[in-house]
Amino acid sequence: MRFPPRFIEGPGLCLGLVALVAGLGGILPGPVAAQQSAGDSRGEAVIRVPSPVLTLDWEALFETTRWGKRIRADLAAESRALSDENNRIADDLIAEEKALTERRATMDPTAFRTEANAFDERATGIRNAQKAKAQALSRRFEESRQAFFEAVTPMLDDILAKRGAVMVLDRRVIIRGLAEADVTDDLVRLVDGKLGDGPAAAEAAAPDTSAATPGTVAPETPAAPAAPGN
Repeated sequence: MRFPPRFIEGPGLCLGLVALVAGLGGILPGPVAAQQSAGDSRGEAVIRVPSPVLTLDWEALFETTRWGKRIRADLAAESRALSDENNRIADDLIAEEKALTERRATMDPTAFRTEANAFDERATGIRNAQKAKAQALSRRFEESRQAFFEAVTPMLDDILAKRGAVMVLDRRVIIRGLAEADVTDDLVRLVDGKLGDGPAAAEAAAPDTSAATPGTVAPETPAAPAAPGN
């Protein structure tokens, strides 16, 4: 997933980050008044300086927001439905194979071979169709994740302005930092308030969990829109 240039990510960012922050220090407001630390039971005053660099945990954002939870719940429900369908199909094929085997003693060898080949061909077609459904389900999940990140990334502008910061880094590339610089919870509240559960279920592509037809495959899912900057 690509993010706009101002939302920088990648291991290479660790190099020169100290110099970058030091340079940005010149654009911070003047003297900052001492504030009482809410979590300091000893009553010692601490200085809180606005940070020009913020951090964000993208995975925690996806897993914590209502929209992200709904995407994961949809995936779980569709996966269970597909698994149940696979089990039913497997039971039917096993029963059919058993019946054919029991009839073999009374059948002409050529006729048996013809039926056995036809059965194998149908079973292969069904297996391919069910595999295609699972792949389509995975694609829909990734497309939903991509749509989520594309929708929430612009909301970082509000947090940057409110915090007086100039950039947001992926927390995975940070070796060590203050908890106050992390804005994951702030963005979760913003996303939940503005987007809720995300697009209505009716707008999402309905999963294809109909019974498989031998020799057919599940329809392709349309590609997700390109990420900003592509």
